[in-house]
Amino acid sequence: MNKSLVVITGHSKGLGKALMHHYLSLDHYEVIGISRSTLDVESPKLRQVSLDLSDLDILKNELEEVFPKEDYQEIILINNAGWIGEIKPIGNMHPREMRIQVNVNLLAPMYLTNAFIKAYKNHPSRKLVCNISSGAATRPVAGWGGYCSTKAALAMFTMVANKESGSSDFRFFSLAPGIVDTEMQAEIREAAETDFPELKKFLEFKEQGELVNPEDVAKKIEYLLSNPDQFPEVSQDVRHYEIS
Repeated sequence: MNKSLVVITGHSKGLGKALMHHYLSLDHYEVIGISRSTLDVESPKLRQVSLDLSDLDILKNELEEVFPKEDYQEIILINNAGWIGEIKPIGNMHPREMRIQVNVNLLAPMYLTNAFIKAYKNHPSRKLVCNISSGAATRPVAGWGGYCSTKAALAMFTMVANKESGSSDFRFFSLAPGIVDTEMQAEIREAAETDFPELKKFLEFKEQGELVNPEDVAKKIEYLLSNPDQFPEVSQDVRHYEIS
């Protein structure tokens, strides 16, 4: 039994896409990618699942089919999918947008983590869950009320899961990926400065080349998950470690 499995949400673009390609490049990994849209990628090691993670009823019905019951040396869940949502001050936020944001950023990864533990609690492999967090989980950003709140809640959920795991062979990480050059950053730069006072700073990140390549972040995430004993804390930030 030398094959491993990684399940990645939001694999169709940005960091999720970079993670998918990186893990497919490693001989012993099979990949399950979950997104609303699928990619034109042909690989015997890839299974794509088309799911809208904002639709919790559909997700709930599909959960048992997501996680295969085969034997793996290692099984990883990376809850990467996230949505910056409506960038508006509190008081101007739309209830529908808020609900979608909570579903995608918080409830979907909670559902998936719960189902992952249920599926593999008796599986004799190493099991890891990596919930992609953000610096916004610990820093209030004006205009990001929904995003900051959902990321903070997901970080706490991850810490609770880790506390409950005790001496089991599950590991849990809440990982901040840094400021990555993805479509989310492009959406942030389109916000109105009246709604988002930090707009100028985020425009400068792009102009001054301070955004990080998603492929480089994917390699650092894979390094962390391949060497969990080097990272004893649940909360991690890719900006705090280097790989050769």
